[in-house]
Formats: sequence, C-alpha cells, structure tokens
Amino acid sequence: MNLSYWEIKSWFTNIDYTIVGSGIVGLSCALSLKERFPKANILILEKGTLPQGASTKNAGFACFGSLSEILDDLTTHTEDEVLDIISKRKDGLQLLRRNLGDNNINYLQYGGYELFPEKDDGLYDICLSKREHINTFLKPVFKEDVFSLKENGFHFKNIKQGYIFNQFEGQIDTGKMMETLLQKAQSNDIKILNNIVVEDYEELNRSVSVKTNIFEFSTSKLLIATNGFASQLINEPVKPARAQVLITKPIKDLHIKGTFHLNKGYFYFRNIDDRILFGGGRHLDFKGEETTTLAQTVLIQSNLEIILRDIILPNIPFEIEHRWSGIMGVGNQKKAIVKQLSNHVYCGVRLGGMGIAIGSSIGNNLAQLVD
Repeated sequence: MNLSYWEIKSWFTNIDYTIVGSGIVGLSCALSLKERFPKANILILEKGTLPQGASTKNAGFACFGSLSEILDDLTTHTEDEVLDIISKRKDGLQLLRRNLGDNNINYLQYGGYELFPEKDDGLYDICLSKREHINTFLKPVFKEDVFSLKENGFHFKNIKQGYIFNQFEGQIDTGKMMETLLQKAQSNDIKILNNIVVEDYEELNRSVSVKTNIFEFSTSKLLIATNGFASQLINEPVKPARAQVLITKPIKDLHIKGTFHLNKGYFYFRNIDDRILFGGGRHLDFKGEETTTLAQTVLIQSNLEIILRDIILPNIPFEIEHRWSGIMGVGNQKKAIVKQLSNHVYCGVRLGGMGIAIGSSIGNNLAQLVD
C-alpha cells in the first residue's frame, strides 16, 4: 500500500492496543480499554465493510437458553458450570442494556417460548417433568421461577398445544445495537479501519508486528476478538458455525410477538417490524455448516420455508424478502475463551452463539487482561 508520511504518522504510529474484529466483543473491549487508559492509542481492524461475523447478522435474541438447551447442557457440563454460564449470560445482558440503554437497542421483553413438534413426545415430556427442578436450580440467579406453561395462543400448527414460557427473555434491534457501539467508540477517539484482513502476526520483544492484506505495522498489544474466524489466526479450540437466516416481507396484522425456540434452539424465530425473522437449522448438516463461507444452502433454506408454512404461519400468505448468514464460534464447551496467549497477545473468542448475552462482558474481561 502506498502510505504517505501523514497516514503512517496518524494511523500506524505509537499504537498501544490493536483489536482484531469490530463486533460486540471488539468494540466493548476497546471501550473498556479507553476507560482504563484514557490516553491510549487504540486501533480496531475489521475484515468486512461491516462487522463480518455474527454481531450484525444475528437474530437479536436477548436470551440465555431454553429449557431443553439447559437440560442438554447438563449432560455435558456440571451443575455448577451450567449455573455459572447462565449467570454470566444474565449479567452480560444487563451490562449491555446498562451500557447502551434500552431505547438505543430497542429492547423489548415479550418473553420467550419453546415449541415442541406434535409428534415429539419424548423431549416434551422430559421438559415438563424437569421444569420445576430447573426452576429451583435457577432460583439463585433469577430469584423467581423462570419457566411456566402457556397455551397455544399464537395458533401455531403441528405442535404441542402447551408452550414452555420464559418470562425473562427479550429481543433487541441488532442494527441499532451495533450503531450505538460504533458511535460510542468513535466518540472516544477509537480508530476503526474496515476491509483490513489480518493475515499473520509476529511477537517481538516489546511489541507485535502485524501483517495485513494491505500493510504491516507494529503495536504494543494485540487483542483477537474474531470469534468464529479465530482459527485463522490462533490455535484455540474454536470451530466456525454458520447460522442461516431469512426474513419475510411485512405481514398485515401479524399477531406473533416474542422470541421462539424449536428443536433445542437449533431453530429460532421472532417478530420484527411486522415480519417474521427465522433462522437456524445447522443441525441438519453440522459438518457442512462448519464453515466461514457466508452463503445459504437449499437444504436449510427449504426447511426454514417448510416450517414457516406448516407451523409458524399456517394459512397466512407470506413472501421471503431477504436471506443471509452469519458465523458463530463454538466448541465442545460453552465457556468462552478469554486468555493471554503470549507476552503481548490476547484473545476473547468462542461465544457459542450467545454474543448478545455475553459479548459485552467478554470484551470487558478481555480488556482487563492487559496492562
């Protein structure tokens, strides 16, 4: 890149902290660093024109896990681990709301609903039998019962007539959240450069040499907040997980309000602007969806449309207006990876599809690692 003296001096000289990724974690980390070190020179590098992973592409669920998800987690984690994970999700959501303000993210607490296919007696019966136990289990975190039963008031078809309702679940406007975060960062003199791909880095005695697709420069500390793309830069147990989404055109007199989960949360939908936003389905092809390619597949998109037609909007005409996908970071454990990798390099990755819930706190925790 043909950089001038002025460009080198203004953007790439005496950089204290360089953050890779301008998603929820990266921006939250930068703001926390600026609060700790007001005079620090902070640079964020983003590979996309907009944040490229999941931060601007998620469904906007302010959630911490459906009943069946929690029961599933208890088969692979201890009770203490699951309680800690849920507590951190709850605290992270409160931090996000406190930092940005409910109006700025359009936070609405309509509650969350878990639906069960009509022919699926096994999982439904297990969830019903375990509901009171899980409510007691979660009492230390929420101080009251989380899950209750509700009748099929939204007239979905081909499902059990009882929903499992979560009174604490909400939804946000993802675009407004990211706009607010970006505005806060820029107002705090945090530099953000887009369309810059970090290809490699080399740790030196007192700094880190960073190589991008366009230029090279040095920074005192390097913080990696690329979540689903982390394996391209660091050797940590993080796998990419693509999430495919679609949204309908506006539907007249849409009566559905809330966030909804199907199939242990692998399918999820919500109302937004008189539309239905519907995503998920990676369990239909786990290996195929273990990718960083932002694309859609016929298998998953056709399944989303079938469920829309047969369950969510039966006898209601609808048209699909838009489709997209985002990349999450997952692993065998639900706990995020926030650690120092070497003398001057750190990471905050593997958010497990819970970026809205824990992204703010992970960014804050990442910032606390450095000096």
